[in-house]
Amino acid sequence: MALRAGDHSQAAMTGVKEKVLTLDTMNSSIRRVEYAVRGPIVLRALELEQELRQGVKKPFTEVIRANIGDAQAMGQKPITFLRQVLALCAHPDLLNSPNFPEDAKRRAEHILRACGGHSLGAYSISSGIQLIREDVARYIQQRDGGISADPDNIFLSTGASNAIVVGAKTVLKLLVAGEGRTRSGVLIPIPQYPLYSAALAELNAVQVDYYLDEERVWALDVAELRRALRQAREHCRPCALCVINPGNPTGQVQTRECIEAVIRFAFEERLFLLADEVYQDNVYAEGSQFHSFKKVLTEMGSPYAEQQELASFHSVSKGYMGECGFRGGYVEVVNMDPAVQQQMRKLMSVRLCPPVPGQVLLDVVVSPPAPSDPSFAQFQAEKQAVLAELAAKAKLTEQVFNESPGIHCNPVQGAMYSFPRMQLPPRAVQRAQELGLAPDMFFCMSLLEETGICVVPGSGFGQREGTYHFRMTILPPMEKLRPLLEKLSQFHAKFTQEYS
Repeated sequence: MALRAGDHSQAAMTGVKEKVLTLDTMNSSIRRVEYAVRGPIVLRALELEQELRQGVKKPFTEVIRANIGDAQAMGQKPITFLRQVLALCAHPDLLNSPNFPEDAKRRAEHILRACGGHSLGAYSISSGIQLIREDVARYIQQRDGGISADPDNIFLSTGASNAIVVGAKTVLKLLVAGEGRTRSGVLIPIPQYPLYSAALAELNAVQVDYYLDEERVWALDVAELRRALRQAREHCRPCALCVINPGNPTGQVQTRECIEAVIRFAFEERLFLLADEVYQDNVYAEGSQFHSFKKVLTEMGSPYAEQQELASFHSVSKGYMGECGFRGGYVEVVNMDPAVQQQMRKLMSVRLCPPVPGQVLLDVVVSPPAPSDPSFAQFQAEKQAVLAELAAKAKLTEQVFNESPGIHCNPVQGAMYSFPRMQLPPRAVQRAQELGLAPDMFFCMSLLEETGICVVPGSGFGQREGTYHFRMTILPPMEKLRPLLEKLSQFHAKFTQEYS
């Protein structure tokens, strides 16, 4: 920002130098970045926790953070075999301990031999340890019924979000260009995971919204994709289409027919496909099944299998593992131009490498104990227990909310969240406007202040005009989940009465 005449002398007299970096001089794209999952409501939740610790009296005794899919923060126990291998890799002296099973020791030795200096403390290559990328390729091949995967097309990343931020954002950096009407646009689902809108704002790309159909359990409709694309082409150059399956925040699982239709649409309209598949282990509803975009694309045959560009993402943060803090994930690219893929490698090399402990956990997830291994029975029992409990929580959440007048919740077919629609009385909407808040933000803030329950307003994810939602994770332990759901429903009834 230029200094006005006289400012130099004034600054010299007062000894106060103007900041080089201010809100006016900083990158305006960064100012547009918003991430509702950790937004103002979570900051207030942190303040309330601090006040409770200081002995301030509240109408509740604890803040329940149901805003984020953080399984272990909600009390989920880590999977034993994952942690055993990680512990052995981090402290190899434990390899002599009788307290670890032999298959965990073999796995740790196998991984350590692939690390620089046989230590987790060494850098790996930028795309991740070769051995682990080979194991990821084998996992993808088994998952997809024998369809081959190339380790050279796999890039390890720093967790789910970073698989998207580094993976998708790296892809987006390669895609995004132009100014004005030639500026790149990316189609994203509404409701969406706000990481996408944040990444697009940061890259100064155009966010192109396509709406999921709430009346059909958040189905993805190609007619709606065509509408969004047609309108977008009037003011930008759409170049990519993002799909989240299973859905976040909506919890739907796309059918194979839907995925085929999306692939045909992307092929016809020359769009790069981004498939966020980090919840692929979290499918609960009867009749629902996870189909990877890679598998469907390959089985569709020519010309799609050889030509349609695709990047898909997975991680150790969700699923049955819930290892969010270790930040391990991967992106696989298919049919990317080899010269562009080389540029992607170059971009990724700037970050040096993803955290090696996260890479270790990813390796154990994609290559778990075999039936002949001593750890197999315990591993399977722990995995199935986590997924069975999540399925029960998904059902309970839908049931309790749908028994509450003024709240409607679609079946939680997969992932870790419910995204109920709620009715808000006109007076509440008016009061929210007076306070300069979105109506669902006003509701969620009131809920937090009165009950200690922290959920994220639907406006942070996007929703159809005139509808109001909130996203709530289904992760709290069962003994806390039912009272939480009932308390939230009772608060909605009270809130409705107060403002009716």
